[in-house]
Amino acid sequence: MDKDYLIEKWLADKLTDHEMESFMKLDDHDLNLEILENAKYFKASHFSSVKSYDDFKKNLKSKNTPVINLSSYKVLFRIAALLVISISVYFAFFFNSITTVQTYASNKTTFELPDASSVVLNAHSTAKYSKNKWKNKREVSLDGEAFFKVAKGSKFDVMTSSGTVSVVGTQFNVNNRNNYFEVNCFEGIVSVNSDGKSTILTKGNTFRILNGVIAIDSTSNFQPEWILNKSSFKSVPLYVVIDEFERQYGVSIETRQIDTMRLITGGFVHNNLEVALKSITVPFDLSYKKDQSNKITLFRSE
Repeated sequence: MDKDYLIEKWLADKLTDHEMESFMKLDDHDLNLEILENAKYFKASHFSSVKSYDDFKKNLKSKNTPVINLSSYKVLFRIAALLVISISVYFAFFFNSITTVQTYASNKTTFELPDASSVVLNAHSTAKYSKNKWKNKREVSLDGEAFFKVAKGSKFDVMTSSGTVSVVGTQFNVNNRNNYFEVNCFEGIVSVNSDGKSTILTKGNTFRILNGVIAIDSTSNFQPEWILNKSSFKSVPLYVVIDEFERQYGVSIETRQIDTMRLITGGFVHNNLEVALKSITVPFDLSYKKDQSNKITLFRSE
């Protein structure tokens, strides 16, 4: 039976039982039913009408409806996305190129900045700066400790979580650790800005914030002693010394029944573990023991 004839009678709801049986056997029967089911959600247009199914077919065939290839659009979107990513990477690399210098336990390193200023980075520290922005902005971000010899030029800033250290041409040390912030000026003039307050340091001056308490002191050294593989301390809690000991030797220290807030003055060398341990235990009537996993326990002497 003619397919178009059956569809036309089906649309008009005039199929006989025999014709309905033939209609049900059509290849696109399911599609036709879906069309009918979805059609009930649409409203008839007020601007046109179809006189018959034949007229509808003729009008449909006479229209040259453009076909949109969705795959082509997907390709264009992908190209556009790649262009955006490429441009972002270009600007990020060429305009914000950040150089990171990092040290680990028992390790120090010396590097030079774009203006020939030199930096000595202490153990377990990180310094970051931008090469491409350096001519307009001499700025180093520091987490840890470093000694700077700054070439003369525009203002030079060291950014830390505890404050900003600003100089022009000088030599100074910055130590920024947990609850410990210290700046030593060895040459020239240093400006320390912390919590909205500015402090000027000249040669031999030391600025320190320990657990929120600010202290101004002096030093007769010409450079930080850790550069010469020795850590020195002046009236600092024992836990500060222990933290630095762990960084320099890559060990883990546990304390038993010891007041780690006790203030001590002294130091230890970085190249001899036994000598270093005696330096921080004997003067304070402490003993120690080591195991094979680089763990050291400090306790009171009997």
